[in-house]
Amino acid sequence: MFGISSFCLHHHPLSSALDTLSSHTDLVEIMDDGPHFLESTELLESYSLRYAFHAPARSVNIASLHEPIRKASVEVVGQCFHLASEMGSTVVIHPGYFAWEEERDRALRQFMKSLEDLKHVAGEYGVTFYIENMANWNYFFLRTPDELGIINGIGLALDVGHAHLNHCLPGFLTAPISHVHLHDNDGKDDTHLEVGKGSIDFGPVMEAITRDRAVPVVEVATLEGTLESIKALEKMTR
Repeated sequence: MFGISSFCLHHHPLSSALDTLSSHTDLVEIMDDGPHFLESTELLESYSLRYAFHAPARSVNIASLHEPIRKASVEVVGQCFHLASEMGSTVVIHPGYFAWEEERDRALRQFMKSLEDLKHVAGEYGVTFYIENMANWNYFFLRTPDELGIINGIGLALDVGHAHLNHCLPGFLTAPISHVHLHDNDGKDDTHLEVGKGSIDFGPVMEAITRDRAVPVVEVATLEGTLESIKALEKMTR
């Protein structure tokens, strides 16, 4: 039932991570960034796994005021869409950020422009993508439910830990959810803890996942914590 993000083994080569994760799940979300950045699907095709993709986020900003950077960011995410299309996979993207509060409105216009570009690319490749809510980081878009309108009909990838950091998880749970990242924290830091080690109530989360038939992916920082999280979550669904 539960997918696993390659984030838990991000300091290992992706081949090693897939070797390990394939014995625990049939759905792996590839963190297509850093050591797990992909240029082809050749490795993925050698496993009998289903995949989701988390598009590169650390070095891109689809809300950048600098048009060359915005366009390049769209291109990088579009390359991820291309790979996802070859695997029949969905993609999660970040909404971008603005550097100064005074630039928020302009950055939002840039984000909306990128969203239209990405809708076009996704349509060309036949890919479905979702937009993830952000943590308590200043200047990022989509931190609270009152910003859901900016995603303009695109599905929500609910990051439960991020919503908890912004003290608005119940509000997000009332919205339709397509994809879910599951991890815990203490309400202060984005620590990607094992489920049950922080202060999140996962009961309503699991109810919302069932309600919307959303895809649940465990995004805990360690493999051990990931496997313990799956055990805890499975108990809630019995």
